[in-house]
Amino acid sequence: MEEEQAELLEQARKLFSGPVTFLKSAPALKFLPESGEPEIAFCGRSNVGKSSLLNALTGRKSIARTSVTPGRTQELNFFDVGEPLQFRLVDMPGYGFAKAPPKVVETWRRLVRDYLRGRVELKRTLLLVDSRHGVKDVDADMMKMLDEAAVGYRIVLTKADKIKATELEKVHAETIAEARKHPAAYPEVHITSSEKGMGIAELRAAVYADSLI
Repeated sequence: MEEEQAELLEQARKLFSGPVTFLKSAPALKFLPESGEPEIAFCGRSNVGKSSLLNALTGRKSIARTSVTPGRTQELNFFDVGEPLQFRLVDMPGYGFAKAPPKVVETWRRLVRDYLRGRVELKRTLLLVDSRHGVKDVDADMMKMLDEAAVGYRIVLTKADKIKATELEKVHAETIAEARKHPAAYPEVHITSSEKGMGIAELRAAVYADSLI
C-alpha cells in the first residue's frame, strides 16, 4: 500500500510539473469545452484561497489569478493538465460574497447548479474550507447542493498554517464529523497550506487518482 501511494505521489508530481495551461472561461453552460476529458472542480467561499491552492498544486505562481477582491471569479475557468491532455481542472466561482447583488448571486447559483448536475465529465469536486473558520453555513449549503447533484467531493482545509496546531486538530475533527452527515462527501478531510506546502503533494496525488475514475 505504501509503495502504491509513493508511486501515485511521483506520477502526480511528474504530471503537474509538465504542461498546465489555461484553456477558457465559461460564463454560461453553452461555452463549456466539448471534449470528454475528465474534470476535477474546485469550489469554496470567496477568499478561501482557491487560486493560491491551484497555483500550489500546479507549481505555478499565477496559473490561477489571485485577487484580494472576494467574488472576482464569476465564470468557470478550465485548465488543461498534461500533454497529451490527461484531465482538466475547473476553477468554480467563489460563493458567499455578501456585497454581490442578488442577480449576480442567482446567476452564480444557476451556473454552478447546472454544471454540477449535468456535466458527465466531472469526476470529483474539491470543496475548500478555511481552517480558521471551519464549515460555515454557506459551506453547508454548498455541500447540500453537491449532495443533491450526486457529485462526490473531498473537503480541503486551507490556510492551515494560519492557526495553532490544537485549533487545527479541533477544526479537522469537526469537519470530519460534518462530512459524515453528507452522502456525497468523501470521508477523508485534507489539510493544506499553499504558503508552506503542507498537504499539497498528497492532494495532488488524490486529484490525479480521481481523474482516473
